[in-house]
Amino acid sequence: DRAMYEPFAATFPFEETPDQHAAIEAVLRDLASSQPMDRVVCGDVGFGKTEVAVRAAFAAASAGKQVAILVPTTLLAEQHYQNLRDRFADWPLRVEVLSRFKSKKEIEAELQKLAEGKLDVIVGTHRLLQPDVKFSDLGLVIVDEEQRFGVRQKEALKKLRANVHLLTLTATPIPRTLNMAMSGLRDLSIIATPPAHRLAVQTFVHVWDDALLKEAFLRELSRGGQVYFLHNDVESIGRMHDALQILVPDARIGIAHGQMHERELERVMLDFHKQRTNVLLCSTIIESGIDIPNANTILINRADKFGLAQLHQLRGRVGRSHHRAYAYLLVPDGRNITPDAKKRLEAITSMDELGAGFTLATHDLEIRGAGELLGEGQSGQMAEVGFSLYTELLERAVRSIKQGKLPDTDADDRFGAEVDLHVPALIPDDYLPDPHARLTLYKRISAARSVDALRELQVEMIDRFGLLPDAGKHLFATAELKLHATALGIRKLVLGEKGGRVQFVEKPNVDPMAVIRLIQGQPTHYKMDGPDKLRILLELPDASTRFNAARGLLIAMDKGAPR
Repeated sequence: DRAMYEPFAATFPFEETPDQHAAIEAVLRDLASSQPMDRVVCGDVGFGKTEVAVRAAFAAASAGKQVAILVPTTLLAEQHYQNLRDRFADWPLRVEVLSRFKSKKEIEAELQKLAEGKLDVIVGTHRLLQPDVKFSDLGLVIVDEEQRFGVRQKEALKKLRANVHLLTLTATPIPRTLNMAMSGLRDLSIIATPPAHRLAVQTFVHVWDDALLKEAFLRELSRGGQVYFLHNDVESIGRMHDALQILVPDARIGIAHGQMHERELERVMLDFHKQRTNVLLCSTIIESGIDIPNANTILINRADKFGLAQLHQLRGRVGRSHHRAYAYLLVPDGRNITPDAKKRLEAITSMDELGAGFTLATHDLEIRGAGELLGEGQSGQMAEVGFSLYTELLERAVRSIKQGKLPDTDADDRFGAEVDLHVPALIPDDYLPDPHARLTLYKRISAARSVDALRELQVEMIDRFGLLPDAGKHLFATAELKLHATALGIRKLVLGEKGGRVQFVEKPNVDPMAVIRLIQGQPTHYKMDGPDKLRILLELPDASTRFNAARGLLIAMDKGAPR
């Protein structure tokens, strides 16, 4: 209902970025369609993914459907709950949260209301996946920080109802999700535009050094800011507190970790939020969604033990306002770090510009592999094959299945027809001297799947590098012939000065009568050479006659060509 939605959207206190607006519109289109939505919204930490979820929740709830928002931590559940309560305050929509901050009796009462349809939006952690959670009319499931959930947990959500809409939010999608989005099995929206005045977080990798740490603390505290110190070992967190207190005597240090009592944890987080403490010594409990704009320095102890997505999420806890933020990744000396950990640390420090989350996820995909589409493996061996070839094979398999055929990745014709007209067909180095640019264009030409795509690429090359030389024109003409020949089930088309031959696959898509007519009409020019080869005996002295002969031959044999 746009009449309800527009006034609600106007209550957003910030200006939407162009990518954010595009993502919101895509989600609303999906919700309005008859197909169940399965969309991944990938946006860097602090780039406004939450607002996409809030708008989607409002649209679904105001249409009479229930919305479930699944988050990985209790702190994030509470934060979403407060945010939704504030945003929905002027509307007759009821929001509740399932969290360990509530008593068993309170949770039972909420579950009862949920089953009776008296709640519109429910926010919760893994508690939402328990069998006693029943919905009256579930319409939309939103998964925030999707990389923190396993495949089974996400599949359990889909089973709640066959036609439930699913919206997934993540800054660094796990390889399996990214793979499915890139393969076209899930829709993908990328929010890459940073909010106005946002600065990138400066990232440093360093061994433990008291002088460096003291300088990092004092720089932040002297400008009135706050510091996160992440020490992910609950047993020794007390000793770390004493060490930091000696290092920075003026710091007011609070401790937060997942094994604390609910009320105590709530009090510590509130103290930090209200700036009664200025250093938070914590575990990875702060990883997801905690938004404290005044905290702009984070120190991560033993950063080599964290995954790439985790490091990026943790770094995203700072730099959420217009101040310059700093992230220090503290590691032991180089000898004690595994090769994969080194790769992760190199990736995270090289990608410290705004909007690096998606790029980091693709690095993660390359380090860990793509994961299984149908199984539970979220990462897998892909280094042996390479991502380009993997996606090409997958695309081919999906295309075959859509056409009702069994995918045969071992078929001889898997790379398409081979076309050789004995003419130079290439991008000359005097036309384009950069070898990397030439290789990229060769790849794009070979990957083009339609004549229109080839024409667009040709126009782009002329626009960038000038008029094509003859060899370049021959390259595009050969690529067009290859597309046509592949569609007809031709394995090889070879033409030279004295003619050539056409070799077919086992079951070609050509008109048999057309081939017979060719042979009967011009027996001196065409004859069969075995069961799968057509011999061509023609004088073809130059490039233009060979291309014309090849085009005419393919059109003559095409079943779909007009007679």
